[in-house]
Amino acid sequence: MIQQTKDRSEIVDPNFDPSVDEEAIVQAGGLSANTNRPQMLADFIGQSASKRILEISLRAAKERGEPVDHILLSGPPGLGKTTLANVIANEMGYGFVSTSAPAMTKPGDLAAVLFSLEPWSVLFVDEIHRLGKQAAEMLYTAMEDYRVDIVVGEGASAKSVSLDVPPFTLVGATTRQGALAGPFRDRFGLTIRLDYYAPEELEQVLARDARIMELQCTNGALANIARRARGTPRIAKRLLRRVRDVMQDERAPALDDTVVDAGLTLVGVDAFGLDSLDRRYLSTIASHFGGGPVGVETLGAALSEDRETLEASVEPFLLSRGFIDRGPRGRALTEQGRAALARGSGTDL
Repeated sequence: MIQQTKDRSEIVDPNFDPSVDEEAIVQAGGLSANTNRPQMLADFIGQSASKRILEISLRAAKERGEPVDHILLSGPPGLGKTTLANVIANEMGYGFVSTSAPAMTKPGDLAAVLFSLEPWSVLFVDEIHRLGKQAAEMLYTAMEDYRVDIVVGEGASAKSVSLDVPPFTLVGATTRQGALAGPFRDRFGLTIRLDYYAPEELEQVLARDARIMELQCTNGALANIARRARGTPRIAKRLLRRVRDVMQDERAPALDDTVVDAGLTLVGVDAFGLDSLDRRYLSTIASHFGGGPVGVETLGAALSEDRETLEASVEPFLLSRGFIDRGPRGRALTEQGRAALARGSGTDL
């Protein structure tokens, strides 16, 4: 196979699909229009250890006049990975391009995104663990050498053409860091794990949003929401919007505990922050499988939910609260889980 380098204007990648709508895949310009999202690290609440690492790395890259190292952000959904990627671009004064791994079904889709970048842009790839093997391997050389290798032709006449891409910083987000191949993970200069928020931190997040929404809140109302938001800003913000609807519907003068309790009961969130799927998960283990252990595939079939939903959206919180154990034989209900389920349902299990 012949290796040669050409200007990318001289060749058309045979993997490019002209039907792909790049505008639907690549979104430039960041999140500045959404005032509910922090724009700079100083505005980003929580994750103090991760913020400190980023502050040092970003400042050092600025002083050296170099692109920031590629960054892998991992952790459960809703903790602010997308927002933090945009903050990184804002702090550095870089352009911001966002896409997701499932949107790039072929290596040519990824190549199109890479060639569209302005120099020193931040390329944010959500769900990066779902990137196909060929696309991931294309990223290897792009991350290290700022070039991509494209095979042109077939059989004996096939040639590998190396095309330059602009210097960029890849920020990947994943809920399943272990699903990334080792060589891929090793190419990230920084790996940052985002953890669940403490209720006090979520209360600060909610206070900021309440000011933006111009909501009058009584003492304890936001703390009530924060305690039941599963340690997740995205959920806290969603619950605040729902209780605001109840406040408006009841013509209440302020957001108080009565309104909060009514709103969260309406959307099925109990005192522990468990929603209907959480309770179905716990009650199914308790009533169908004698408290466990039970395999996740069997549990998913009983719940009519896929394994990925359970592992990414349900189990991390239940594990963090000690409601379930996860071992080689499957999932099992703990005493704390039984107590939470009994309190929520009003029954003894």
